[in-house]
Amino acid sequence: MEDITNIHYGPLPADSPYVKPFRFYYTQNGKQKNWDLLKVHDSVSIVIFNVTRQKLVFVKQFRPAVYHGLVSAEAGEDGRSIDMKKFPPSLAVTLELCAGIVDKPIPWVDIAREEVLEECGYDVPSARIEEIMSYRSGVGTSGSLQTLFYVEVKDEDKVPAAGGGVDDELIEVVEYSLEEARKLTAKGNVLTSPPSFLFGVLWFLTNRAPPAKA
Repeated sequence: MEDITNIHYGPLPADSPYVKPFRFYYTQNGKQKNWDLLKVHDSVSIVIFNVTRQKLVFVKQFRPAVYHGLVSAEAGEDGRSIDMKKFPPSLAVTLELCAGIVDKPIPWVDIAREEVLEECGYDVPSARIEEIMSYRSGVGTSGSLQTLFYVEVKDEDKVPAAGGGVDDELIEVVEYSLEEARKLTAKGNVLTSPPSFLFGVLWFLTNRAPPAKA
């Protein structure tokens, strides 16, 4: 996952299936304004709790956007001047919820089910996956819709050799105890995780987690 080399930047192809930039024009209180936006896919994210071992199931993966955010001040216009000893790719390996884009015309809960199997290796029926709520992400750039789901899995739901992503994805599945999860939300933490991850963890700890032992 962290064997990253030959980093460089290039223009966004017009036929990108994931991101489409455009300018939004409007008039507010009689003043003409504009805002640069990105059209992206809506998405699902899933809080997964293994009740057999009382563990939350998360994923780790290298995120180019996070890496760019870390090195942008020193990278140069083409990205080739990055000091990779100072900025090893491991800095941009994020801890996240299982998640995926909505890119097919099926119920979102079924997309969530597919992601749980493809990324984390648990095969559960859609009926066991609970929809929690929907919210807007990237409100300054895309305003895309994400729906949070929750599912409880057991060791017996695990499919041998499943998980880790599909095609060219490189995803590491990790498990956190309840105490480890609580520490993620401690004051002063600096995480590479997205807000949706922290929201999902806090939702679980508030609404579904077994009480902490005295």
